[in-house]
Amino acid sequence: MDATITPHISQDLLIFLGVAAVIVPLFARLNLSPVLGFLAAGVMLGPYGLGALAGRLPWLSAVTFGDPERITGLGEFGVAFLLFMIGLELSWDRLMRMRRLVFGLGPAQVIVSAAAIALIAYQFGALPRSALVYGAALALSSTALVLPSLAERKRLNSTAGRASFAILLFQDLAVAPLLFMVTLLAVRPGAETWLAVLTAFATGVVALVALVGAGRLILRPLFQLVAQTKSSELFVAACLLVVIGTGTLTAVSGLSMSLGTFIAGLLLAETEYRRQVQVTVQPFQGLLLGLFFVSVGARLDFAQMIAAPALMLSLVFGLMAVKMAVLIPVARLAGLPKSVARELALVMSPAGEFALVLIGAAIALRIVPASTGAIAMIAATASMFAVPILVRISERVSRHDEEADASGLMPQTEDRTSGVIIVGYGRVGQLVGQMLTRHDIPFLALDGDAGLVARERARDAAVFYGDATRIELLRLCGIATARALVVTMDVPAAVEAVITAARAERDELTIVARARDAQHAAKLYGLGVTDAVPETIESSLQLSESVLVDIGVPMGPVVASIHEKRDEFRAMLQAPAREGRQHFAVRASTRKKEKT
Repeated sequence: MDATITPHISQDLLIFLGVAAVIVPLFARLNLSPVLGFLAAGVMLGPYGLGALAGRLPWLSAVTFGDPERITGLGEFGVAFLLFMIGLELSWDRLMRMRRLVFGLGPAQVIVSAAAIALIAYQFGALPRSALVYGAALALSSTALVLPSLAERKRLNSTAGRASFAILLFQDLAVAPLLFMVTLLAVRPGAETWLAVLTAFATGVVALVALVGAGRLILRPLFQLVAQTKSSELFVAACLLVVIGTGTLTAVSGLSMSLGTFIAGLLLAETEYRRQVQVTVQPFQGLLLGLFFVSVGARLDFAQMIAAPALMLSLVFGLMAVKMAVLIPVARLAGLPKSVARELALVMSPAGEFALVLIGAAIALRIVPASTGAIAMIAATASMFAVPILVRISERVSRHDEEADASGLMPQTEDRTSGVIIVGYGRVGQLVGQMLTRHDIPFLALDGDAGLVARERARDAAVFYGDATRIELLRLCGIATARALVVTMDVPAAVEAVITAARAERDELTIVARARDAQHAAKLYGLGVTDAVPETIESSLQLSESVLVDIGVPMGPVVASIHEKRDEFRAMLQAPAREGRQHFAVRASTRKKEKT
């Protein structure tokens, strides 16, 4: 059988995995953004870094990226996965609440920034059509860098974060028309040219309409069918099929790949499977985005930066200054507070990855001279390195008292509850949910039975499909702020796994769990539950209460005796766990004294 992956690609992937294994923990320990680490690794191991020495030191070719284009295509899937995950956090309704920013602030930023940059380029001697390409390309910002950097600093849901997302979303929508514009600049417009443009535009529109229509009809039944198999491998395959399939469809139609995956995420956001899909896709997104950052760093010709440092630094800082000078008044006219406008301008001032695409296409079509186009691409790439730093600086600019002015533009997802999380929504879980509702306490439920979840969702219950033994899923459901966790599953091993994960996440969380019998309850107390409710003991107590009342014993003494007996059982079941903790504490104290 022929190999489907070339040795060069295998080598590049091995180098990247080694970089990821070192960069992420190292930069996390240094409290620095891993994005900076991936970018720096790309510069160091790219063809303009150590790779340039491979001719004299052949062994370096084994640990450097000879051709960054080999990994760029795969890395671009990271951007597509990122937009898919963002789509999962939204819905059509919530997106419509942002329309003033997406279709107001977004086009205003692109048009005014492009005009300003094009005018400056023209003043410095660029031909009109070259200046137009520079303006359109450099007006765009980096979705792949800005959104992860904001999310890392927990700023994505701030007002500036929402506005940044809105502008970036419009920029993704504008990429295809801008590419059409570059093509038009290379030819003399005529009937055939306009027909080709209209055909391409119509193809893109048809593809989007088909994607939305098919997605609404297919996605929920597809995931319900896959979930019923209870195969985690098949669920992963379905997630990858949706992301890669929708991205490929829009790319073939001439639109942005990330636009297609974003729409797929929006469609799945309305289903009960979105949280499990998020947990499944997250590792792929993180790795592919890291690969994308490495490829960006590998494209930076550091030798040219050193050869003309004054020119390059002037271009980088000049570009960011122009975009900031434009965006602050535009954001203020859009109704954003002054501090938010400044924060937004800082974050969005560097160039983006699509600038490289547009300028590269213009060079190929001889619209832009290769020499000046290369310089512009190097300056754009260098400016992208500033994104993680600017996001940190922008935090100091923001003021919480001004964010309320735009807080409704992209509200928090409604399923991150500060109430109760119920794991297992069968008969027991449903009864717990009914009692919580009676006392006006919000709750969110998780269950692994796709059919049950579908039935309860039809009744407007806040139930989601997912494997609650994965702590990532509990985090997405808001375990950090939940008042309590109730575990009602009837599989002892699964109950124990959920409790272990939850207790490791939060020491003070109230956890109430269903236990099969007294022995199982004692084990759950050892794992750290607040209360374990053994089925056999509770049924015995309820039978005792009924028989005592039925034979004439007054209700008051009966209820008091039942509560007393329940407390006795609880104390007996908690005793082994309490003794174990005391024994552990004594041993720890003894060891400490011996060391002293």
